[in-house]
Amino acid sequence: MPTLKELFDLTGKVALVTGGSRGLGQEMAEGLAEAGASLMLLARREQWLAPTVDEFCARGIRTESMICDVSNSNEVQAAVDKTIATYGQIDILVNNAGVTWGQPIEEHDLEKWEMVLKINLTGAFLFSQRVGREMLKRRSGTIINVASVAGLKGSMEDGQHIVSYVAAKGGLIAMTREFAAKWARRGVRVNAIAPGFFPSRMTEKVLAHAQAQIESGVPMGRVGAAGELKGVAVFLASPNAGPVLKKHGLDPM
Repeated sequence: MPTLKELFDLTGKVALVTGGSRGLGQEMAEGLAEAGASLMLLARREQWLAPTVDEFCARGIRTESMICDVSNSNEVQAAVDKTIATYGQIDILVNNAGVTWGQPIEEHDLEKWEMVLKINLTGAFLFSQRVGREMLKRRSGTIINVASVAGLKGSMEDGQHIVSYVAAKGGLIAMTREFAAKWARRGVRVNAIAPGFFPSRMTEKVLAHAQAQIESGVPMGRVGAAGELKGVAVFLASPNAGPVLKKHGLDPM
């Protein structure tokens, strides 16, 4: 029987993480690397990306990086091509890149609506499609989409007006189901994580005035803490996840 370490060992695997320079993306990338994976980190801004890459490399983590706008299909393909050229394969894709825009529904700007959907939903589609093509050739790979609990229930918090974000994350959850249904039998597992509130640059404003209200609706009475998504990402990326998810009816593989 395999040991626990062997069940979740990612040695020799390559993980491409969008939005990997900070926050939850950085945390999940760190967890995958600690389990043995090599990394390709993508972000929109060099000033956010470079310090994370330097930190990981100083710790002995093999890390490459690239500036990438996930909503630009040419840049997406370039990032995939660079990863393949550097490592020879992509085993794990984490679609984490995302933005939000706060504005009441009746006033919501159309350009901002399109921007949020293009980055949060279309970006995940483009990367899943392009990386998926490579995974399907090998009949092996794992895609992890970072959705949100807001995509399941909407936003009830005072002062929280994020209709475009909610729509994009709801669409991402539905898209995950479709990718999973189509690709599971071809060797590629596709799953989504739907986190609640975690302290981050994206959530700092709403937490500043509504954290008590948010925590009152959480059974544990608190928002997420640093490190709590590491294990989730490693589990879903590991070979052990397939049989477990199938057993519990959570994966059509």
